Amino acid sequence: MKKLSDIIKGITVVERINDNDCEVEQIVFDSRKAARNNVFVAMPGTVVDGHQFIPQVIEAGCRCVVCEVVPVDYPDDVVILKVDDASLVLGQMAAAFYNHPSQKIQLVGVTGTNGKTTTATLLYHLVMNMGYKAGLFSTVANYIGKTKIDATHTTPDALTLNKTMAEMVEAGCEYCFMEVSSHALVQNRVAGLDFKGGLFTNITHDHLDYHKTFKAYIDAKKSFFDGLSKSSFALTNGDDKNGQIMLQNTKAEKYSYSLRGMGDFRGRIIESMFEGMQLDIDGQEIWTQFVGDFNAQNLLNVYGAACLLGFEKQDVQVALSQLKPVDGRFETIRSASGKTAIVDYAHTPDALKNVVETINLVRQAKQQLITVVGAGGDRDPLKRPEMAREAVSGSSKVILTSDNPRSEDPEVIISQMMEGVSFKERIKVLSIVNRREAIRTACMVAGPGDIILIAGKGHETYQEIKGVRNHFDDREIVNEVFNEE
Repeated sequence: MKKLSDIIKGITVVERINDNDCEVEQIVFDSRKAARNNVFVAMPGTVVDGHQFIPQVIEAGCRCVVCEVVPVDYPDDVVILKVDDASLVLGQMAAAFYNHPSQKIQLVGVTGTNGKTTTATLLYHLVMNMGYKAGLFSTVANYIGKTKIDATHTTPDALTLNKTMAEMVEAGCEYCFMEVSSHALVQNRVAGLDFKGGLFTNITHDHLDYHKTFKAYIDAKKSFFDGLSKSSFALTNGDDKNGQIMLQNTKAEKYSYSLRGMGDFRGRIIESMFEGMQLDIDGQEIWTQFVGDFNAQNLLNVYGAACLLGFEKQDVQVALSQLKPVDGRFETIRSASGKTAIVDYAHTPDALKNVVETINLVRQAKQQLITVVGAGGDRDPLKRPEMAREAVSGSSKVILTSDNPRSEDPEVIISQMMEGVSFKERIKVLSIVNRREAIRTACMVAGPGDIILIAGKGHETYQEIKGVRNHFDDREIVNEVFNEE
C-alpha cells in the first residue's frame, strides 16, 4: 500500500481535482482489472480509448483517475489528475510504486531491428556464467535468475517491467538485460527507468505498418539514446550507417564496436564454418559456436557491453567462447544422411539477406541451399516482395509459404511476395501455403550435404491463423522428417 503523494512525486500534473491523499493498492490501465483503492490510468489507444471506461473503474472502487481529458461526471471523493501524456506518467508512477527497482540493478537496454534478442540473451548468459545473478526481458523468454517466465511482448508494459524488475532485485539480481522495441519507446513503456547502458544493433526496413515512415522508425530508436543520463554508456554499431545518428544527442558516454573499421571494440572473422567461427576480438583469438557477420557483430556488442559494465576483457573473451546460440537463431539440425536444416527467426529483408549470405559463404558449390520463407499477416506489406527477392537471389530453390497470416489470406501474402521475383527466376520458386508441407517438401527435396533454411518464425511454437494460435514449431517438423529417413 502506498500513498498517492508518494507515487506522483515529481510528476507534472496539469490539473488536480480533489486533494485527498488516498491509499493506493495498485495501479491499473486495463479497466477489467480495476478494483478498490486502485489508480486507473486512462490512455488513448489505437483501437480503444481508456477514457471511456472511467465510469466503470470508479464504480469498481478506483479512488484516483489519471487522464488526459477530465471526465464530465465523477464522484466528489475521487481524485482526478489531468496530465499531458498518460502513457509517460504510467511509467513514472509504476517506477515509484515499485520503489524504483531500475536504480538498484545494472539495467542495460538493447535496441535495433535485428539482433536484440541474441544480444540481450547472450549478455544474460555471459553474466550468469561468470557467477553473477541476472534478469532478462526478451522476445523468447524472461528470466529472474534461473527462473523462466513466459514472454508475451518483446518489451512488457511499464507495470509488468517494474514489478518483475522489483522481483529481480528481491531475488538478488545485480544485472538486468532488456530488449527495447520501437513500439515500447513510442508507447513510453520504459519511461521512468534508469538505464546503466544502451546498446544499438542496426536499423533496417521493419514495422512501417506502425511507424508509417522510416524516419519515424529511426527517431523512435534514437529517442532511447536521447533519454540516457550522463552516468550511463551508449554503445553503437560502427558498421551501420545509422549508428552515429543514435548518438547525436545522447548525454551518455559514447562508444562503438566494428568488424570493418575503427571502433572502441574491434573484431575480425578469421575462419567460419557451420559449427562456428574463429574470431579475433581486440587482438585475442577465440572460437565461438556462432556463424556469420551478424553474429560476430552481436558478440562484439556483448563483449563491449560487458567490458563497459566493468568486467575484465580477458574474462569476457573466455566467457564468449562458452556461449551457445539463442533458440531459433541460426539453430542447426542435422540428418543422418548429411542434410543440414537451419531454423532462423529472420523476418526482415536484411535479416534474411544476412542469413542467406552467411550460409553461402560457408557452403560448398555442390551443396544446394533450399529456402522456406513467408511473411507475417497484418504487418508491413512493403517488405513482402523484398523478402522473396532476398531469398531467391541467394538460394538454389525457394518455397514460399505461410508465416503467421493472422487475419489475412496467406495466398494473397504469397502472391505479394512473388512480385519481388523476376520472371526469369520464377522457375526455382514453388508456392506451398501449408507451412508444414512446405518444410516437409524442402527436407525431402534436399540431398545429402544440402542446406535447408527455414526462415521467419525461429523460436516460435505457434502459428496464428484467423485470430487462433495453433501449436506449430518449425524444429519439430524438421526432426519428424529427418527421423523418418
